[in-house]
Amino acid sequence: MHTILPFLLTMIVVIILLEMLATKLRIAYPILLVIAGLLIGFIPGLPVVKIDPDLIFFIFLPPLLFEAAWSISFKEMKKWWRIIGSFAFLVVFFTALSVAFITNYYIPGFSIALGFLLGGIVSPPDAVSTGAITQFVKIPRSTSTILEGESLLNDASSLIIFRFALVAVGTGQFIWQEAASSFLWMVLGGAGIGLILGWFFVQVHKRLPTDAPTDIVLTLVEPYFMYWIAEKMHSSGYWRW
Repeated sequence: MHTILPFLLTMIVVIILLEMLATKLRIAYPILLVIAGLLIGFIPGLPVVKIDPDLIFFIFLPPLLFEAAWSISFKEMKKWWRIIGSFAFLVVFFTALSVAFITNYYIPGFSIALGFLLGGIVSPPDAVSTGAITQFVKIPRSTSTILEGESLLNDASSLIIFRFALVAVGTGQFIWQEAASSFLWMVLGGAGIGLILGWFFVQVHKRLPTDAPTDIVLTLVEPYFMYWIAEKMHSSGYWRW
């Protein structure tokens, strides 16, 4: 750990500087982070950092999605829920379907199942990146709400496609009934857990004699607690079988 600590600290400083540069240039910081990550990957002699993907999910995803959900207007989401729902579910499915057939047609030996696997990976936009990019693009508020709302909800559909495509690649079978039931439970169960725990934490902030430091700590803990409960209930979009 001590051997890679200087490298990790350097990466943190680089990320901060890139975020400052993005703000100065008025461009979305994820763009600079992706470019910098690609360039850093070509530097020879860098230490190899191995991190459990489950740990990455648990450490980074809850606060990132919590922040993205915090900044979106739910009044606008309610207004445009039909378009958001179609984008988050139907468009993601048809995008994955298009990727599956195109790769099967143009890449020799690339099966439909492998195409769906790739489609499940590339079809959903990222919620954090979408929110960061729309801050620097002059688009109507309704369009911004649709894009950000869709990016928050599309994980359930894309990950169901990914997981069952992965099973199909390994076994040669795709169980549509099980995929549909898992999808419904992730959408309904995940939303229900979020609403219940969200109401609970709002009551905690309102009724307990908290101060600013306590509210900050609770705000940091809440997304992790919600993620953990959803994982235990198998309704998290990132739950692994």
